[in-house]
Amino acid sequence: MTGHRQRARLDREARHLAPGASEESAAGERVFAEGSGSLLTDLDGNQYLDFAAGTLTQSLGHCHPEVVEALTAQAGRLWNVHDAATPERAALLEQLARLLPAHLDTYALFSTGAEAVEAALRVVQATAPAGRNRIGALRHGFHGKTMGARMLVHWDIGNQAFAGNSVLGYAPNCYRCPLELTHPSCEVRCASLVRKHIAEKPNVAALVFEPVQGAAGVVVPPPGYWERIAEACRANGVLLVADEVLTGGGRTGAFLASELVGVEPDLVVLSKGMANGFPFAVLAGRAELLRSPEAATAGSYASTYASNPLGIAAAHTTLGVIERDGLTERARVLGELLGDRLAALHSRYEQIGDVRGLGLLYGLEFVTDRESRTPAPELARAVHSAALDLGLRTAFGGHIIRLAPPFTLDETQLDEGVALLEQAVEQAVGRAVEQVVVA
Repeated sequence: MTGHRQRARLDREARHLAPGASEESAAGERVFAEGSGSLLTDLDGNQYLDFAAGTLTQSLGHCHPEVVEALTAQAGRLWNVHDAATPERAALLEQLARLLPAHLDTYALFSTGAEAVEAALRVVQATAPAGRNRIGALRHGFHGKTMGARMLVHWDIGNQAFAGNSVLGYAPNCYRCPLELTHPSCEVRCASLVRKHIAEKPNVAALVFEPVQGAAGVVVPPPGYWERIAEACRANGVLLVADEVLTGGGRTGAFLASELVGVEPDLVVLSKGMANGFPFAVLAGRAELLRSPEAATAGSYASTYASNPLGIAAAHTTLGVIERDGLTERARVLGELLGDRLAALHSRYEQIGDVRGLGLLYGLEFVTDRESRTPAPELARAVHSAALDLGLRTAFGGHIIRLAPPFTLDETQLDEGVALLEQAVEQAVGRAVEQVVVA
């Protein structure tokens, strides 16, 4: 429960803070004061295992000492010189070249994922052949809240929608197949339609996609989905733009989730976990695209906080620890353990309709019952709140709870987190049943 000190602080800020916080923050009503590794501490001194890793950002956990040291040292030297060269920038670029596939050898640095997505769209627009004036995207994708990113998926806000120039394809959600088919007898029909409506169209310049859809509930594609689409895009000259803001940097057990699903993208956007929660983003791509005269005119990749020395310090150190300590492989191994634990939880509660994930990224879909698969957002909210009261923080939205702990947690903490989640599910389901009986 929210303590007195936290309640007072929340009431104080509410007098001036615009509403519109995330569902998890609004439901949780916590004031977090400190973080260390996989643990958070609120203003009343209560501790929580953070299975949301900030906002799926803290790859190394909160306040990793090496990142703190790097930021502190840089803060005493230099903060901002626009996009001018600094001593550490070349080292970061060389590090990215070492970690990313060889064909992605040119980089532009930004401060947020949405900003880098917008830059990728500008590159596509600048380099597209005449007549290729449409962009493909997938239904239920999420690419940020800026205008171009919103228009990719026709995201309506309020009572007015701005027309987008994108063509939408079917995402590979086998649990809620939009075509009402069943895998594998469907023969991945959703991929065939993406090929038909996007990849094989002569007026489409690029397909912007998440290899694993994050905000939609960790939608993991079935085998063959991306391979078929990528093959058709390549044959028809449609660029592949991978939005790995959430998945990039090792979270899925590979540095890029694209590597796991059989895609060789032309452009990749990375952010969130790349600098352990410090604002930082990268647009990586083929040299012939990012260095083309049309895309690389003066100021094309400039931004107020692009190449920020603090972001570079945080990213270089974070990626160095991930590389040195083999944390991408650790995410894969821990992810397999987490998947096993969640599968057992899924078998015990019919209100958990589906569990899916890769590496240390999982989604649990809550339903009223497995036969109807009716989404149960109230139950998911109750599970999230109960878990917080027990000492576990999760990422919650709609009827989905996502789990994305830091790569540095140990197996004991993993088991403890799943045990707390099970207690939360038991409490929330029990209360739901009681309310039905009373009604």
